[in-house]
Amino acid sequence: MTRLKTLFDEESKANNEQLGPSSCINVESVERLNEKAFPNGDLYVGDFKEILPHGKGKYTWSDGTVYDGDWEAGKMAGKGLLIWPSGAKYNGDISGGYLHGFGAFTASDGSIYEGHWRMNIRHGYGKKQYSNSDIYEGEWKEGEHEGKGIYIWNNGNKYTGNWKRGKMHGRGVMEWINGDHYNGCWFNGFRHGNGIYQYADGGYYFGTWTRGLKDGKGLFYPAGSKRPSLKKCCTSLGYDNDHKTALPQCSSLHLEEDIVKKPSIKRSLSEKISVSGVLKGSGRMSSKTAESSGLSDSGREFVHHNSSGTFSFDSDAGQSELQENTAVIYEREYMQGVMIKERIRDYNKLSKKAEKKTKFHAKETQKSSCVGIFKGHNSYHLMLNLQLGIRYTVGKITPVPKREVRAADFGDRARITMFFPKKGSQFTPPHKSIDFYWKDYCPMVFRHLRELFKLDAAEYMMSICGDDGLTEISSPGKSGSLFYLSHDDKFVIKTLKKSELKVLLKMLPKYHNHVKEHENTLITKFFGLHRITLPERRKVRFVVMGNMFCTELRIHRRYDLKGSTHGRITDKDKIHENTTLKDLDLSYEFHMDKSLREFLFDQIADDCAFLKSQQIIDYSLLLGLHFRAPEPLDGLVEPPNISPNMQSSPAGQDGEVLFPSKGFVLLAHEPSSVNTDPGPHIRGRALRAFSLGNQEVDILVPGTGRLRVQLGVNMPARANHKLPQDESDSAEVELFEVYDVILYMGIIDILQEYNAKKKAEHAYKSVKFGHTTISVVEPELYANRFTNFLKQKVFPEQP
Repeated sequence: MTRLKTLFDEESKANNEQLGPSSCINVESVERLNEKAFPNGDLYVGDFKEILPHGKGKYTWSDGTVYDGDWEAGKMAGKGLLIWPSGAKYNGDISGGYLHGFGAFTASDGSIYEGHWRMNIRHGYGKKQYSNSDIYEGEWKEGEHEGKGIYIWNNGNKYTGNWKRGKMHGRGVMEWINGDHYNGCWFNGFRHGNGIYQYADGGYYFGTWTRGLKDGKGLFYPAGSKRPSLKKCCTSLGYDNDHKTALPQCSSLHLEEDIVKKPSIKRSLSEKISVSGVLKGSGRMSSKTAESSGLSDSGREFVHHNSSGTFSFDSDAGQSELQENTAVIYEREYMQGVMIKERIRDYNKLSKKAEKKTKFHAKETQKSSCVGIFKGHNSYHLMLNLQLGIRYTVGKITPVPKREVRAADFGDRARITMFFPKKGSQFTPPHKSIDFYWKDYCPMVFRHLRELFKLDAAEYMMSICGDDGLTEISSPGKSGSLFYLSHDDKFVIKTLKKSELKVLLKMLPKYHNHVKEHENTLITKFFGLHRITLPERRKVRFVVMGNMFCTELRIHRRYDLKGSTHGRITDKDKIHENTTLKDLDLSYEFHMDKSLREFLFDQIADDCAFLKSQQIIDYSLLLGLHFRAPEPLDGLVEPPNISPNMQSSPAGQDGEVLFPSKGFVLLAHEPSSVNTDPGPHIRGRALRAFSLGNQEVDILVPGTGRLRVQLGVNMPARANHKLPQDESDSAEVELFEVYDVILYMGIIDILQEYNAKKKAEHAYKSVKFGHTTISVVEPELYANRFTNFLKQKVFPEQP
C-alpha cells in the first residue's frame, strides 16, 4: 500500500498540471474485481497489475473528465481518449501521463489540431484548423509555428514559408486573394529585407523592405514589361549574382517543395487543435495581425513567381518582343514607404549594364589577393578554424583572475599557440576542417580591451563561435581582404597583411591607453588579433573589430571620407544598394545640435592627435546614414504615445532650430527607458543636447522605439541635399531636399604608417596630381585636412 501511495502521489502531482485538480487518484478507495471506486467520486474500471492500473482501463474523475485507454504501472501510457467536461477531447499517444507522440485534439471552441506532441505541447509536424476557419499546416516548436509551414486565412490569403516563434520569419511567399504575390524575406511578421512583389496587373517591384514598408533602392517593371530574371535584378541593384547572397536573410529557395514533403505519417490527418489549460498559446493569427504583417501593395507595383514558390532564374530568351512603350523601367528609392527618388531607365540599356557589371565582378574576383592566398583552402575552412581558435583562447584566459595589464602582456612572448589536428588531440576537439596552427597575439591585453568595452566573454564567444556561424561579405575596398560578419552583426573579422599586423602590435600599448582614457573614442574597437597557419606554411592573419553599423535601423547610405579628392569618386555604373561611397560622391551636408557637434569635433581632435603621434595616415571616417521618411509618411505611421513632459520645446536658445523635427523626437535621457546593453561600437556616456538645455538625451524613433544617443551612435541630424550644378541625367528626379537622418560613424583603417614606401608614393603623386588632392601626405597635414574637411564640408556650423 505504501508503494501504491507513493506512485499515486507522484501521479497526482503530474496530473495537477496535465488534467486539472480533479485528476488526482485517491488511494483510499473501495476495490472490486477490475474496478476501483474512490471516496471523492472518481472511478476506475479496467485491468490491474498487482494494485496498479495496468493494461486497458477507463478512469472517470468526479468533475466529469474521462480517460479511456492504455495504462502502465499506474500512469496513462500508450494510446487513449481523453474527454474534458468543456467538450474538448484528445485521441492519440500518451506517455507518462502527458500528451506525447501523435494525436488529435479538438478544443471546446471547435478548433482542431492533429499532429505531433511533446509533453502536452504541440511540437513537430502538425495541422491546425482554427475556430475562425484559418488553417496552419507545418512545423511547430514549443507550441508555436517554427520552421516551414503554410498558413491560409479564412479570406483566402496564403503564406508559404519559414516561421519563428509564431511569426513569419525568414524566406516566404505571400499570396493575396486579389492576385498580388510577395516572394522574399520576412522578419518578426513583416516583410523585411530583399524581395519581389508581383502585382495582379502584371507589374513587378524588386527591392528591399523594412518592417513591412519599402525602404531602399528597387526596380519597378510596369504591367506589360518583359518579365525580368532574378539574376538581372540582383545585378542591376548590385547584389551578388548568387541568389543566396542576394537574399542574405533567407534560406531555402524551394519553399513549397520543401514544405509539402510532409513526414511519413501512417495516420490520416483529420483537423484538430488546442484548448486552454493544456496547450501553450493558440498560435492563431488574427485578421489585424494578418493585415499588419502581410499587407498587400495592390494597385501599385515583382520577378516571375512560378508554381513552386521560387524565384525564376529563366533567361529572357524566347520571350515575346516588347513594344517601345513597355521597354521602360523605373529605378526607385524609398524611405519607410515614401518614394524619394525615381529614375526612368531603358530596359535594354539596363540589361547591358547588368552584363557589364557581371563581367567586371568576375575580373575583380580573379584580381582579389585573397584568392591567391587561400587557393585550395576555401573560406569555410578559414571560418571554422577561426571559430575553433577563438573558442580555445577565450576559454583558456577567461578563468584567469582579473588584473591590470602589464608591460609583459604586450611583449613578443605574449602569445598563445596551439596545433589543431583534424582528428583532435589532448587539448583540442576533433573538427571537420583541415589541420592548422593557431596563434593568438597579446590575449590578456585584448581581454582587458573587451572588458573596457563592456563585452561579456561568453556573449563574445557565442557571437563569433555559435552554431549560426559567420557570414562572408565582400570587401568594400581595394585591399582584397576577406571579411566575415558575426551572425548577430556585432563583429566584423578582417584579414590583415603582415605589415598591418606589425603596425597594430607596435601601437597596441598606446592604443590601449587611448581607449582607456577616452571612452567616447571614434577609433575602431579591436577585440582580438589572431593568425592561422595552413598546410604549406600559408599564414592568414585576422583582426576582430566592432561593427559600426550594428543597429536595428536600416543604413541607407555609406560613405568613406578622407578629405582628399584624387580618386575619391565612384563610377556610377558600379554604385548599388550597399556600395560604400567616397568624398566626391557626398551630396549632403549635415546640421546637428550645437552641443553634439562640439562633442564630436572634440573627440575627432583627440583621436587625430593619437593617430598623428603614431605616424598613421590614410584613415577615414566611415559614415552611415539612416534617413527618416519625409512628411508624406506622417499619414501612414501611427504617432507614438508621448506624454506632455516628453515633448521638446519649440525653439532653442538664440533662435537655434531644434533637432530633430518630424522624423524623430529628442527626449531627456532615461536609463530605464532605453537599452543600455553595451554594443560593439558603444561604450561612452549619453550625450548632451544644447536644444534640451544641455541635458543628456535619447531619441524617439517612430516605429522603432527609444534609443540612447552616443558619440557615433544614434546621432540625430538634418541632411540638406546639395543640388548638383549640372543635371546630366534629366530622367532622375530627387523629390526632396531636406531629410531627418540618424548618423553612425567611426574612424577606420588606422593601420597604415607613413613609412618609406608611402613617402616615395607621396613624392611621385605630388608631382603628378598636386599634394593638396592626394591621400598620401605626411601625418600632421593629413590630420588637419581630415578635420577641416569634416568641419567645413560634412558637418558645417548652422548658418
